[in-house]
Amino acid sequence: MKKNEEMRVEYKREDLGKGVRGKHLAEFKKGSNLVLLTPELSKIFPTNEAVNAALISLIGIARSATNLTSPPSARATKRRTA
Repeated sequence: MKKNEEMRVEYKREDLGKGVRGKHLAEFKKGSNLVLLTPELSKIFPTNEAVNAALISLIGIARSATNLTSPPSARATKRRTA
């Protein structure tokens, strides 16, 4: 945190614990996409494998429902813009 920045009043520095500098640096350098889940979601999806499986499943459902694998035809595009 910069010197001129202040934390919101609802946050107390002592509640945040000691930070670990560079905790995710190795993953970042590998080029992975680090995503933080809300506590509710982390209970449902406790591992990265669980999150990835759910997302892959969702992509499959979305593709089958909307036919995302093929580009829209000129006729379909014309209907959407009319």
